[in-house]
Amino acid sequence: MVPYRGRLALRIIRLALAIAGGVWYATAGGLGRNWVTALLAAYLVYAVGALFAVRYDSPWRSAIAIVADATNFALWTWLAPEGWAAALACGYLLASAVLLHDLLRASLTAGVALFIGVVLPPTGAGHLPWTVAAAAGVAAAVGVYKNYLNGRMSNTLRHNVIIRHQAEGAREAERQRIAADFHDGPLQSFISFQMRLEVVKKLLSRDIHAAEDELRQLQELCQSQLADLRSFVRSMRPADEGMSLAASLSRMTELFQRDSGVSATFAAGDIHDPAETEVSLEVLQIVREALNNVQKHSGATRVAIAAARRDGRIEIGIQDNGGGFPFTGSFTLEELELLRLGPSSIKRRVRMLGGELTIESKPGQGVKLAIRVPL
Repeated sequence: MVPYRGRLALRIIRLALAIAGGVWYATAGGLGRNWVTALLAAYLVYAVGALFAVRYDSPWRSAIAIVADATNFALWTWLAPEGWAAALACGYLLASAVLLHDLLRASLTAGVALFIGVVLPPTGAGHLPWTVAAAAGVAAAVGVYKNYLNGRMSNTLRHNVIIRHQAEGAREAERQRIAADFHDGPLQSFISFQMRLEVVKKLLSRDIHAAEDELRQLQELCQSQLADLRSFVRSMRPADEGMSLAASLSRMTELFQRDSGVSATFAAGDIHDPAETEVSLEVLQIVREALNNVQKHSGATRVAIAAARRDGRIEIGIQDNGGGFPFTGSFTLEELELLRLGPSSIKRRVRMLGGELTIESKPGQGVKLAIRVPL
């Protein structure tokens, strides 16, 4: 679609050609032909009207424009096949057809122009038919290339819509994950804390020693809640700005060990940060979620994290000595999705990155996650 200014420029050029052609015809003494004068005047009036109606394009207006421009070209081909007027009228007809219309209409217009240039000029009129043929060939080539660009643009827009839809789905899934994590973690702790406070309130009037014991337990619960809140906030925090992927993973491991009390180690090979920052953020989020699962569900006392670069991919390994998943064996991402096993959020993130995931579970002995993401 040609923008408004481009369409306005084309109409101004049409008006200029109409005025120039009329002036030339008048100075050449051709006003004696009343029907030619009427056609030139009608084309001039049409050019002026089209200039003011540029905002109101429609299919039938476009068809009228092609007919008017083709008629003007045919008139000048018959009047002055050797002059500049026929060449300019032909150039405008083909240029406007290619720029403003689809490939089919542009091709039909080029065919009509070629027919006019071959049939209407008098015998021995010179090189006008060859000029029209060359211009029609150029117009056809430009039309084909324009059609190719329109196809590319349509595909790009379609992909953008798909990506936008996927991003919206990912945001919604992330909101649901955060809500579920908050409900299962900090919120449950606060509810328990509130219930225990009611117990302390009743014990204060009956058994002061039992109330003191309950208060000590509440103090321990507060410390546990603090660790849960830190873990929850850390799971939503983006990567530390300016830090490499390896450094961010190492710091994440240290914070996890400090807040959870679970022994955690990190080993990094020769890894390079991905070209896109979003990939690093997603990898970090995958590791965060895996560590949160270890803390909340596995009952593990130690976890080991390793990162390396092999064959153009980042490989992340996470292994703990906890209770494991309620299934036994090693499963790929496709198998996990087919069987509806494993952490859904981690599976979704790995799939969005175009990566691979393998989960090896041994109930009572622990879990090993192997994540491979292309750079």
